[in-house]
Amino acid sequence: MTTQLLISRRSIQLLRVLISGIFLVTGFNHLLNVEKTAQRIEQASFKGIAHFFGEQHWLVVLLGIVMLAAGFMFLIGYITKWMAIILVAVLIPITVTVQVGQITTLGPLFKNMAILGGLLLFILNDTDNLLK
Repeated sequence: MTTQLLISRRSIQLLRVLISGIFLVTGFNHLLNVEKTAQRIEQASFKGIAHFFGEQHWLVVLLGIVMLAAGFMFLIGYITKWMAIILVAVLIPITVTVQVGQITTLGPLFKNMAILGGLLLFILNDTDNLLK
């Protein structure tokens, strides 16, 4: 037996706008502050994960571009499920590299976990058809 949950179209739109905001702001920040962001990666407890993906400055620029592009497409509701998957693929390594191991500042870790939960809602549910 399947149960269908009715969700307000406006609440899905609002959630999409709010989640995309963090990626748009962070994407711009990555591109405007490449050196500062690369230094933050170097100071992270698990910086080896970032080193696995390549040189930090190029990685920061690439992540900034991906967060801006996917964040914008997620914002406007274009192939939302795929954009959510891309944003999860960006969020998980950033969270593990920078947030995990920062015992004194658990807030950002749990913020990222909440964002992950919101993105999973879009991955696991057909919200695109709800909005049409």
